[in-house]
Amino acid sequence: MMTYSENPDTGLNGRHALITGGANGLGRAIADRLARNGAAISIVDLEAALAAADLPEDWNKIGVDLSAPNAEKKLATIADQLGTLDILVANAGVVPPWRSVGDLDRDEWQKVFNINVWGAAVCLKCFSGALKRSAHGSVVLMASINGYRAHPDQVLYTASKHAVIGLMRSAALDLGRHQIRVNALAPGPIATDALLSRIETRHQTGGPLPAEALRSLDQETALGRISTKEMVADAALFLASGLSAGMTGTVLPVESGLS
Repeated sequence: MMTYSENPDTGLNGRHALITGGANGLGRAIADRLARNGAAISIVDLEAALAAADLPEDWNKIGVDLSAPNAEKKLATIADQLGTLDILVANAGVVPPWRSVGDLDRDEWQKVFNINVWGAAVCLKCFSGALKRSAHGSVVLMASINGYRAHPDQVLYTASKHAVIGLMRSAALDLGRHQIRVNALAPGPIATDALLSRIETRHQTGGPLPAEALRSLDQETALGRISTKEMVADAALFLASGLSAGMTGTVLPVESGLS
């Protein structure tokens, strides 16, 4: 059973963290932050993403397509090999193209839910046993501000992230009986390569210049600038460490006071 320390800190020495979608973007930033604070790192990502990424040699790199039919079997095998897992960061996800309700596509809907929702759920399922064997079990699911807000042209993404938050809240009650904490991060717009690519694509189809789009996002926040992936990584470290020992079932926004 996890015991509360009177002096919790961010030290993760001796703990093993597994991050899905950790080869780049927010997942990579989170993996870097946890590693710098002492955690051993396993990365689960697509084979192509792992091959293209410059990852530290001592990280365990595991190629799994979470949308594939054999993903659950592969994850269960990984869990058996690890034996014990202290930190699970279910970060892998996709952002579909913007569509209005009248343009929703059934196949696209199922694909996005398969990755964004089932991808997190199957990780919880397969690694729950390994987390139970830890004295510090902590799960961080990657939600979004779209998990508690909405956007008129992002019905699918918004629905999938609402589902992630529902999954987190239920799993927190379920796994809390085993002293495993389950929380979620809810980033606002973060200037990752993926976001910048989407902004550029919208510009090519008549949208604003990328610099103007980013300035507009900055101006929508209380702090006058959007958050960074490093800020999201800091929040993930907080949720993974003993500093958040009293928190479970919580959504932690990282959005610079987005209005």
